[in-house]
Amino acid sequence: QVRLVESGGGLVQAGGSLRLSCEASGRTFSTYAMGWFRQAPGKEREFLLGIGARGGSTYYADSVKGRFTISRDNAKNTVYLQMNSLKPEDTAVYVCAAKNAIYYFDTYVPTRSGEYDYWGQGTQVTVSS
Repeated sequence: QVRLVESGGGLVQAGGSLRLSCEASGRTFSTYAMGWFRQAPGKEREFLLGIGARGGSTYYADSVKGRFTISRDNAKNTVYLQMNSLKPEDTAVYVCAAKNAIYYFDTYVPTRSGEYDYWGQGTQVTVSS
């Protein structure tokens, strides 16, 4: 059982940067692959990027390559989303998710919502023009 709490959202101007954090409860964080999704009004939930349980592998959606970076600090039970060169179309609720990967290699990075076991409540990111 894992509880995920996002933080760091807010209002930023186009071209600016923002770093989101997702802190997980429990003592088994290092066994979970982690991912970030976003959902904007009128759009489907969109996978952004993910990271393997030990941080050895990452997967980036085309929409965020070159602008967003995922990282994790297992000692702090936290995964981060660094967002640079933000655009108004990045405005959305950003949500982190966890997948139990204890029986997987670190190369396992799920990319679909249905693959994840736990979800945070999300944090709002608004990019003004």
